[in-house]
Amino acid sequence: MSSDVENNKPLWNNPNGLKPSGPLGRDVLAVERQKASFQVDVMTDYLHGGKEIAERHRQIAAVLASDEKLCKDDWHFQSRETKFKGAMMRINHLITLKKSHGWSEKEFWIAMEVLDEFGPTCLHSTMFIPTLEGQCDDEQRAEWLPLALNFNIIGCYAQTELGHGSNVQGLETTATYLPESQQFELHSPSLTSSKWWIGGLGRTATHAIVMARLLTKGKDFGPHPFFVPIRSTENHHTFKGVTVGDIGPKGCYQTVDNGFMLFDHYRIPRKNLLRRFCQVSADGTYTRSLSEKLSYGTLVFIRSVIVSTAYRSLARAATVATRYSAVRRQFVTREASQDDPFAPVTEHVETAVIDYPIQQSRLLVQIARAYALHFTGLAMDDMYTSLVSNLANNDVSNLAETHATSAGLKSLTTDMTMAGMEDMKRACGGHGLSKVSGLVEACQDYSPQVTYEGENYLMNQQTVRYLVKTYGDMARGPATANTRTVEYLRAATKPKYLQNRWKVSKAEDLCKDSQALAHLLAAFEQRAAALVAALAQDLATKNSTWNKSLVRIHRTAKAHCQLVMVQNFSRALNLPAEHPAAAPTPMIKDVLFKLGCLFALSMMVENIGEFLESGFMSIAQAQLVRTASDDVVAQLRPDAIALVDAFDFSDYHLNSALGRYDGNVYETMVQWVSRNPLNLEVNSPVIDGYEQFYKPMIQGPRPTGTETLQARL
Repeated sequence: MSSDVENNKPLWNNPNGLKPSGPLGRDVLAVERQKASFQVDVMTDYLHGGKEIAERHRQIAAVLASDEKLCKDDWHFQSRETKFKGAMMRINHLITLKKSHGWSEKEFWIAMEVLDEFGPTCLHSTMFIPTLEGQCDDEQRAEWLPLALNFNIIGCYAQTELGHGSNVQGLETTATYLPESQQFELHSPSLTSSKWWIGGLGRTATHAIVMARLLTKGKDFGPHPFFVPIRSTENHHTFKGVTVGDIGPKGCYQTVDNGFMLFDHYRIPRKNLLRRFCQVSADGTYTRSLSEKLSYGTLVFIRSVIVSTAYRSLARAATVATRYSAVRRQFVTREASQDDPFAPVTEHVETAVIDYPIQQSRLLVQIARAYALHFTGLAMDDMYTSLVSNLANNDVSNLAETHATSAGLKSLTTDMTMAGMEDMKRACGGHGLSKVSGLVEACQDYSPQVTYEGENYLMNQQTVRYLVKTYGDMARGPATANTRTVEYLRAATKPKYLQNRWKVSKAEDLCKDSQALAHLLAAFEQRAAALVAALAQDLATKNSTWNKSLVRIHRTAKAHCQLVMVQNFSRALNLPAEHPAAAPTPMIKDVLFKLGCLFALSMMVENIGEFLESGFMSIAQAQLVRTASDDVVAQLRPDAIALVDAFDFSDYHLNSALGRYDGNVYETMVQWVSRNPLNLEVNSPVIDGYEQFYKPMIQGPRPTGTETLQARL
């Protein structure tokens, strides 16, 4: 709780105890929850991977919510400087809680998510430590990793430069090996070589993983990671030869000190080259100790984390918008209110926004996509775990597929999540633009994910290179190993593939029939395979070049990755009951099936032209897709509130007046806004600046006659 709020009196805080007109939010949500076709706690446990894990989330959330030092009451009204200083305190306190409660690293990540503050040390946890774990040899790991895990050193990841982002091979910062002193000399040869956008660097980090071009014996071996001290752990002063600072205000991450850094012939020991995969000997000889491809593991890890965490971001926005849409009432429409127990008995009770079909569609499509993102996140985790196991044995057999999948899904899932969050904010109408909605900064802070760790349009090229190569390998013979995500391409190498037709005759085939997901999968496979095959053939016959095909490449990657997401949803629903990943119970499988159908149908509606192009689908069948989509939205409408409740976000986590579990939207908005610093009395009932700026205008000379009106005309 800030001192401003403690020491000053709100100008107005509903002194007459007024209540909202119409049905109260708590009564509306209570009725909505009674409509559910499944038990919310069963779905919650399933989404978390078990009852114990779900309960652990709640316990950690309760610890944070009850801690005065972590109070969020005034976050929406603070300046960047106040937020940043508060974030320093909160991360310090969170580390104290971790030690006092004995939280594991995974539990600490849960606490970071619940706190919901992308703070100055986030890159320390998400980039610096994983890089040490993945790129250090045993000796380096033993020396540096314990210090990092204990926060005795605070790190960042300095790759992006002022002039280079996605083009990592174009980085300009150099690390020249000097055999006479057995040191690397880091240098910034140009303005555009300035490290830029580096999270945690501006004012926080003591160390950095710096990506710099390794130069030795007159040869340039390209960018490599170096462990670089940049500030003293004794007094936090910057070392000579290092210029560092904060890049200034941004449209996101207000509590992160994104920084810049320049090196002026700054020297570090030879041992500070991360050497799990390469080494430079005392005389400057460069060698690789393992396959160069193994170093991709860390890159895949970061992208897999981005894919895995997209689900919670979209789920959060859908939770706020869905609850608010049930409480919010606009206009009187008897037809839309026919199933509403609070329906207009008189002409003065308005219709709940959620009862308008267009709002139902917006909300439920994003809810379905959040569930789809959950299943894809789990699948991506499985792929990465398998990759790590194989890499430990120098086996790179599944590296290409995992790398291509993580790149494409990073692009698709972040685009999908960002667009969905923005639509959920807009679905809240004007109040969605208020910070007290909890969606303004949530959208702002998610937006960088579509750019960092690879700009999305560039990521898609990595995916399609793999698809084109795999298609070519399959066309040349049957020896190609089966892979989980691209086996569908084998059928596309057959001459009569484009003669296939979709076996769908009515809308029920796509949303009620037990084979609905199989029908939908067939359509996604045909669409993606046709795009890959056509592109591969044009490139092979020189009918087109890679550069001229970039628009097609983006479409092809999107089609493939949407198929992968439908595959993941379908597989999750068809796990055997004894599967260790926890198959859905019959109670929740039915609603999950409907969500899977809606997810696939919504993407088909948005891209219907591509499904029609190959002739697999007819115009009449395309119309069935739209009908089925509307039908399944109507079927899911009674479960809308239960589906977002199952995400199990605490009010503390959401920090949203609109998305409160109890539905007290308007009461909370008034209470929170009364704490706005502009609404506090500070020695005077008028705002600071009144005497200097407003009073001279208001009490100045009055116009005579019609001179003011004439001037306006």
